[in-house]
Amino acid sequence: MAKLNAAAVAKIEEICARYKDEKTPLMMILSDIQNEYGYIPLEVQEIVSKNTGISVAEIYGVVTFYSFFSLTPKGKYVIGCCLGTACYVKGAQQVIDKFSELIGIKPGETSEDGLFTLDALRCIGACGIAPAVSINGKVYPKVEVNQVSEIIESYRKEASA
Repeated sequence: MAKLNAAAVAKIEEICARYKDEKTPLMMILSDIQNEYGYIPLEVQEIVSKNTGISVAEIYGVVTFYSFFSLTPKGKYVIGCCLGTACYVKGAQQVIDKFSELIGIKPGETSEDGLFTLDALRCIGACGIAPAVSINGKVYPKVEVNQVSEIIESYRKEASA
């Protein structure tokens, strides 16, 4: 978001105004902002604070507590590797390690080209198809290390098309 332009500030203020009659509007406001921009940097948190009267410290606490909010931009493709117990015992650590190796980033990071973000997830509720990987909501079942390269390449091809 670099430096916010007037249109972005107006949009954030409009999102805040949308929930002015709610008793506890913060989660709804932050969710809408995250959906609109993909992340919630400090500058945006300050605008939300100014418009709601909620302290920046409280807003920051919520943004950093919940994993679906982000302080930094996410890649075009967000790869979530489940490391919950069922996935972990079926080799999920090796799968996420392979994604990390091939993309060149650690979990929680975004590739320099902005194409991929790699996230280690706790449990995505797909224990029966462990180890599971989700990419922008599409779930890949029973992922094996030797499939990772093909998965990455399919998204690189899609991005360049």
